[in-house]
Amino acid sequence: MIPFQLFQSDSPRTTPARGRSGSAFRGTFSPVLSAILGIALWCGSGLFPRPGTAQPPETAPPELMALIEEIEGAANRRDVGAVMENYARDFSNSDGLNYEMLEEALAEFWGEYSRLNYTTTLESWERDGGAIVATTVTQIEGVRELGDRELTLLSTITSQQRIENDRIVGQEILSEQNQLTSGDDPPTVRLNLPEQVQMGEEYSVDAIVEEPLGSEILIGTAIAQPATAQAYFDSEPLRLEFLPSGGVFKIGQAPDVPEDSWVSAILMRRGGITLVTRRLRVVD
Repeated sequence: MIPFQLFQSDSPRTTPARGRSGSAFRGTFSPVLSAILGIALWCGSGLFPRPGTAQPPETAPPELMALIEEIEGAANRRDVGAVMENYARDFSNSDGLNYEMLEEALAEFWGEYSRLNYTTTLESWERDGGAIVATTVTQIEGVRELGDRELTLLSTITSQQRIENDRIVGQEILSEQNQLTSGDDPPTVRLNLPEQVQMGEEYSVDAIVEEPLGSEILIGTAIAQPATAQAYFDSEPLRLEFLPSGGVFKIGQAPDVPEDSWVSAILMRRGGITLVTRRLRVVD
């Protein structure tokens, strides 16, 4: 999937959550969230039945461990073809992403980052008839050069995938946090956000800078985007605000359908920029 991107965009479609403080203005610097495509390594969303008792990783069958190692190695080599050999041709997820879109997004993401490293750990596994359901944690570290700036990516994703005939046929993200930083001294940001909300429910988004700011000027905002296939490819500008209170404090509202959202906060000060995104699960 496409990573966070920092570039200019004329897209008007992002609407910030309403603020509890701050004066808004249109920034010319437009950070963008699509999604982190560490996704070749066990990310995506899919709906499939969850079976019974999870087994510890040390009891995992050899074919499952071999599949994890094969995908991890192919991702670290940036071999799109080798990665896609491990996905069923009819692969799709509940965001609407299919096999062809995943392949395209991987190639685009890997072309933008000069350095990437993937590490995947098996948390648990279980059998469901002839299928294997595996829960994994993937960590992604990356560096991207954009003009005279260097952007650093850190991502941690816990997900569950269904494997049939040694191919991935369904996936569901259980938790996801992605961070992109730039500058010599980017702010350390703590993003407080519920993991799950009901359809239509209001929720708080608090993105707090942990260092004392003194007289420094802080600007930023928070937005929510639907986790859809189109969002993997589209970019969105952000409407930035002056933040006299040391962070972003907003109220969001979940959609009226059980559709996950990406909630992002960006904070900028003299020493650098931090963009943090987490997936918010929306249930009925």
